[in-house]
Amino acid sequence: MNTEKTVVVRPNVIDDVLVNPGIGFMTFQRFNGDKLNPGKEWTEGFPIEYQEFNGNLKVEGYPMTSIAYFRVYWRYLEPEKGKYNWAMIDKALKTAHERQQTLMFRLAPYGTETKDTDVPDWYREMVGEEKRYADARWRVDPEDPRYVEYFGGLIRKLGERYDGHPDLESVDMSIVGPWGEGAGSHLLSQHTREALIDAYVESFRRTPLLILISDPKTHAYANSRANVGWRADCLGDMGVWHHMTDIYPQRMIEGGMQDAWKKAPVSFEVCWVVKHWLDMGWDIDYIIEQSLKWHISSFNAKSSPIPKEWEPNIERWLKKMGYRFALRRFEYPEMVMPGGKLEFQSWWENLGVAPCYKRFPLAIRLKNENKTYMALTDADIRSWLPGDILFNDRIFIPWDMPQGIYKLELAIVDPISFEAKVQLAIEGRQNDGWYYLGNIIVR
Repeated sequence: MNTEKTVVVRPNVIDDVLVNPGIGFMTFQRFNGDKLNPGKEWTEGFPIEYQEFNGNLKVEGYPMTSIAYFRVYWRYLEPEKGKYNWAMIDKALKTAHERQQTLMFRLAPYGTETKDTDVPDWYREMVGEEKRYADARWRVDPEDPRYVEYFGGLIRKLGERYDGHPDLESVDMSIVGPWGEGAGSHLLSQHTREALIDAYVESFRRTPLLILISDPKTHAYANSRANVGWRADCLGDMGVWHHMTDIYPQRMIEGGMQDAWKKAPVSFEVCWVVKHWLDMGWDIDYIIEQSLKWHISSFNAKSSPIPKEWEPNIERWLKKMGYRFALRRFEYPEMVMPGGKLEFQSWWENLGVAPCYKRFPLAIRLKNENKTYMALTDADIRSWLPGDILFNDRIFIPWDMPQGIYKLELAIVDPISFEAKVQLAIEGRQNDGWYYLGNIIVR
């Protein structure tokens, strides 16, 4: 009969909004601490105009974020053939890190109409003056083999330099169309489609990829090559193009993307800005619920102010978006021996709508005034889907561990620095981000 005494901890769950890696709102062409766009305006595709930073990360009228999103046209990243403006991306990555964010990135081939949103001047000179192709929105012909050679080649250069960068959140698989949104992708030849998709999946093997929701052929091929997430750039549209009621549900199912969220993130961008939803009389709660049904992890509101009357709705949204881990029960022995093992049983609940897609280790720490000992568990939180999770494991206690009473603490940590990285939806968080569970005796 096992007479070993155990301690059972049942943490209290909290209802706070948690700012965690890879989820929630994001800034757009801006960073935490920057001023918002005025009214219903936004900018995209151009190099970031950096604002003076006063040290305060908060933005009035906008939630705190863990992601900064940067979208830039091809012409600004490769202004001369074969000469790349890496400094532009390096500065964005560095600034995001300094503002406690990671950078989501899209290279767009072109925008619409104006010369300063066209393909690079050297490429325009190469392929000739502008014509309209296919659905009349392509500014250059993607079936011209030079498009794959040069635009696809730049994608490969991007991956060669930035794949796996710790501050790079994800990369959009932009292949054709204004802003890289994929208009007309269904018209591509299979050869061109595969060449452009291959440029991404062969170059970004560690950084997550998100494909713009466009057409079944493109989705099917991308998913045959890698676990890719998806994104859509007109969340909220309730009547102009009927994205919410027709386009997104159909494309997601037809493209076989219903279960993509289990392995890779789903991200949305606001249609116009959130204030426009209010002006149009669109149902904010319906929009939110649909996005949660589609397992949203992150949302780009274009750094545009959130209407004051909708702040409670947005707060409820943020408490469900992405992952939200609550430790419900933790059982461990009252005493362990040097050279022995600490076995524990735990029950967790993911109160969000998606897993965490980053490999952040779950760590256990024993700490008193004289000694701190940390050990990583075998937990893979990327498999913690919404609902209940049981995780039992053991950590070994060093032979030379001094005897005494220790605080038993827990955290989900950064895999490099081992600093606490993920806030949990429970009480007990200490100043360094670790959670105190109780005391344990080493004897």
